[in-house]
Amino acid sequence: MASAAFEEIIEDFEFLEDWEDRYRYVIERGKAMTPLDGALKVPATKVDGCASQVWLHPQITNGQFRFDGDSDAMIVRGLIAVLQALYNDLPLSDVGKVDARAEFARLGLTDHLSAQRSNGLRAMIERIRDTAATAT
Repeated sequence: MASAAFEEIIEDFEFLEDWEDRYRYVIERGKAMTPLDGALKVPATKVDGCASQVWLHPQITNGQFRFDGDSDAMIVRGLIAVLQALYNDLPLSDVGKVDARAEFARLGLTDHLSAQRSNGLRAMIERIRDTAATAT
């Protein structure tokens, strides 16, 4: 149940044979994100369980879910960008139906992240899912 934006990432990954190129691609996606306003980098938006500093700011408008985010680590900013492609603009009721781990496995990313990065990714996914569940 991936969005068109996430499917584009999968297609792009198919053209990148080398994992260094794929990491660069993820990092470039992170660099292209608009930085999160410093006023939103508060304890309430900080994600615990990440080795780096991570903030996610969810917004629910007319039953649609989206979030902005930021991190002090470039690869994590890229992972946030990939999560945005996966979750942003979904109906709130569909957020919990997304199997993010399976979708990331389609990219092969879960096999190439360090244990700390994998834990951080899980923490971000849990925060997104919990936010959506609380809002429904």
